[in-house]
Amino acid sequence: MSKLLVQVKDLVKDYKSGTETLHILRGISLEVFQGSSVAVSGQSGSGKSTFLNILGGLDRSDAGSVEVAGLDITGLSESSLSLYRRDRIGFIFQFHYLLKDFTALENVMIPAYIAGMKKKHALEKARLLLAEVHLDTRLHHFPSALSGGERQRVAVARALVNDPDLILADEPTGNLDPDNSATVAELLYAAAEKWGKTLMVVTHDETVACRAMYRYTLESGILMEQTPTEGLL
Repeated sequence: MSKLLVQVKDLVKDYKSGTETLHILRGISLEVFQGSSVAVSGQSGSGKSTFLNILGGLDRSDAGSVEVAGLDITGLSESSLSLYRRDRIGFIFQFHYLLKDFTALENVMIPAYIAGMKKKHALEKARLLLAEVHLDTRLHHFPSALSGGERQRVAVARALVNDPDLILADEPTGNLDPDNSATVAELLYAAAEKWGKTLMVVTHDETVACRAMYRYTLESGILMEQTPTEGLL
């Protein structure tokens, strides 16, 4: 039986807009097991990114709790949250956020080097991960010399380099054309499966969402489960 990795209980998030209070998340609860993949869909402004940011320690809830790999992140200090993000979370965003003055290889190895891995080992792991996303011939190219799809594949490799417990992907194909979207989705799920990672994806893209083991829709601040998909990688 798979181990419970993520446990969210009664999560609430509100925003003030003038005199109005916007109820973004209304008591969300969710359990995610190790090695599974989850896709969350919903209309723009439904709170999908807010939900993911709370799980990743980039935002805080107003009520409820989030536990990841046995760690309750709800009351952590900012310094502890920073370590949590570094050691336990791999982020992939709609925009790749690659460092423009560094090569693809350097962009992937730098987070591992900063986290304390020896430079030689960090470079070896970065090479391995870039080969996994079919960029072994583009290691020394700068982001400006890579296509949009290639940049996002570098971002996938970077998200894996510190061996995170959980990969959080926020609209990872949002800036890509259909062909590149399909390629990035395939590589993202395949890499997560090969390395035994738990994956949570927020997406409007059906080609990304349909590959997940479990699917949810976030609507009016409520998370609703859909039927588990078939035909998994």
